[in-house]
Amino acid sequence: MLRKVIISSAFLGLLLLFFTAPGFKNMVVSIFSPFLVSDSPDGPGKIIISIFLALIVFLFSYKNSVTLFQWIEDQTFGTRDYILKKCELLFFEIKPEYVTYILFFLAFGMSIITIGLFALLGFFKLGLLVGALVGFIGWKLPRPLMDFLVKRRINKLETQLVDALNLLANGLRAGRGLQQSMAMVVDELPPPVSQEFNLILQQTKIGVPINEAFDNFVMRCPTDDNNMFVSAINILRETGGNLAEVFDTIIDIIRERVRLKQKIAAFVAQGKFQALTMFMMPFVMAMFFGSSDPTFFEKMGHPIGITFIVVALLFDVAGLFVIWKIINIKV
Repeated sequence: MLRKVIISSAFLGLLLLFFTAPGFKNMVVSIFSPFLVSDSPDGPGKIIISIFLALIVFLFSYKNSVTLFQWIEDQTFGTRDYILKKCELLFFEIKPEYVTYILFFLAFGMSIITIGLFALLGFFKLGLLVGALVGFIGWKLPRPLMDFLVKRRINKLETQLVDALNLLANGLRAGRGLQQSMAMVVDELPPPVSQEFNLILQQTKIGVPINEAFDNFVMRCPTDDNNMFVSAINILRETGGNLAEVFDTIIDIIRERVRLKQKIAAFVAQGKFQALTMFMMPFVMAMFFGSSDPTFFEKMGHPIGITFIVVALLFDVAGLFVIWKIINIKV
């Protein structure tokens, strides 16, 4: 209820300020004069329409105030918390206030710098457009960038898992325990697998059950290979069995899966190249015919010609999307 009162009162306060403070109204009118009330004879009618539209906005904001607050919170503090969580998965320590400064700089600082550079070159209006675009990119970039970094780290860990399992199996055959074998992995292999195994060992040292420590590992790096590895450990610790032989079996499965992934990746790369070739072919042909005969596309300026071009572009993009979805195979 308090959120509704705050956000709706803000809209209502702006509405009252606009119609009661002449200085504020004149300032807004001077900026948005093509869209606001003028001193023409039909001014009162426009004022009524403006009030009516403002009230609609007021009622909409009141009804959806909780959603608006959640969206604002998600795009500000939510983004910061999201980045901090991803930094934790990357084993990268950073203070929350530094993340706030970076986000503020990406969203506003880069935009202001861009506008200033264009203004110095004499293109202020163009700078406003480019600055807004740069600010939007800076606002939306952090989340997908962190997702990319986390995914790249997980992919690297997958490539190291076979070597880690080999060390574990050899350590178990030599008479070492599971935790001693994991210490060998920490000492002999590079990050990120050494970081993950070291974290598992550190958690067990402070009293976390080893099953829970392995489950936390799967939550941090959710892949099929990691899930199979942890499930085998948890099951054999309860039922008993030769863990080294199980690791050898998992290694063979992972290697076969990697071989299959590489084979599929080759076909997918070929399909993507064909899809991009088919997508770019109409543009290449248009450039060829347009350069050979400048009058070739004169008829396309007609509304019917423009309609055909738009429809063709839509079909071209739709075809690329369909082919891309077909060849995007997950193993």
